Amino acid sequence: MTSRSVVTRTRRPERIAEKEFVFSPEMIPSIRDDRVSASIKSYRLQAWEAYERLPIPTTSDEPWRRTDLRGMMPGSFRTYVPGSGNVNLLPVPVELLNPVTDQAHGGQMILTPEGIQRNLGSEFVDEGVIFTDLLTAEREHPDILERILGKIVRAEEGKFAALAAALSDRGVLVYVPRGVHLDQPLHSLMWGPGINLAHFSHILVFVDDGASLTYVHEYASHTEADGQAMHAGIVEIYVGAEANLRFVELQSWGEHVWNFTHERAQVDRDGNLDWIFGAVGSHLTKNFSDLDLVGRGATGRMSGFYFTDGDQHLDHDTQQNHLAPNTTSDLLFKGALKEQSRSVWQGMIYVAPEAQKTDGYQANRNLVLSKQARADSIPGLEILADDVRCTHGATVGK
Repeated sequence: MTSRSVVTRTRRPERIAEKEFVFSPEMIPSIRDDRVSASIKSYRLQAWEAYERLPIPTTSDEPWRRTDLRGMMPGSFRTYVPGSGNVNLLPVPVELLNPVTDQAHGGQMILTPEGIQRNLGSEFVDEGVIFTDLLTAEREHPDILERILGKIVRAEEGKFAALAAALSDRGVLVYVPRGVHLDQPLHSLMWGPGINLAHFSHILVFVDDGASLTYVHEYASHTEADGQAMHAGIVEIYVGAEANLRFVELQSWGEHVWNFTHERAQVDRDGNLDWIFGAVGSHLTKNFSDLDLVGRGATGRMSGFYFTDGDQHLDHDTQQNHLAPNTTSDLLFKGALKEQSRSVWQGMIYVAPEAQKTDGYQANRNLVLSKQARADSIPGLEILADDVRCTHGATVGK
């Protein structure tokens, strides 16, 4: 697995909605659990230090130039204490438990503020597949967890990445051993009801050499009439040599939720990743999704769709990084917008000097269905090799 360096900018922080977040290091999960290794605790504490050091982003930061957080009320967000009897917590709708595809689930996990339910087919358990929640993984599978935790997404990448790394109490570890092929998809759902609550998640997927997996993960909640809520999440994916992963990621947060995610996948030699995004919810989303092709012959596809209405604002920032020879990437994001909603897509294909014989493509297509809606598309190329084929395009139709 390849470590990734991160460059951060320092600047004077601006205050947002007069208040800062009110989280504290006492909220770090497992920090006093003797069953959790010192290295995992150190990861959490270093993430907290990064959170304290980094400012809330503003439109002065280039990646955030088109996404304004001044309407967010950081001081209103609290973490949920299980058993506190918060009356705002609605149950998970039954329809969200049904399979997304025509295949039955090989395993399912439901993550709510009050607890976690999970199951995994016995045949997969016998083959060494791990499908468990993050806190259990910290105690029972530290050897697997430490192979990926913080190795792909760094807490220092931003304020919200640091928050998620430090405070995530709900997360998933999926591990498929070398050469194991799952013939049924795994499914997980993060359910985040309530107002004035902060939800944190960390999804880790490790598909070892020659293995294969289809995994569907959803984020969802009802829309609340009053108040705000927030989600900060990290997704770290590793696809081994000659391995295959289809990862379907669906977001239908309520339209009171401010949603921030930092996500990155590494694909090794001759590995293949099919990464599918769907976004229809949240008040505001800022999503960083990076594809790192680190092994010769690696292939990655990123496909996304989004639908917005009202005053929704969805900002997807994608990177296709060709870091080895003979790699292929293909990205297509499509969206439809109405009323006063806005979408932003910023995409970059990067080709390293050693990544000869690269084939990279990216496109963004938008359909704007009202005079007030707006779609911004900003494709980009940075090519440092001379034997490549890279193209991009963007269209807005009305």
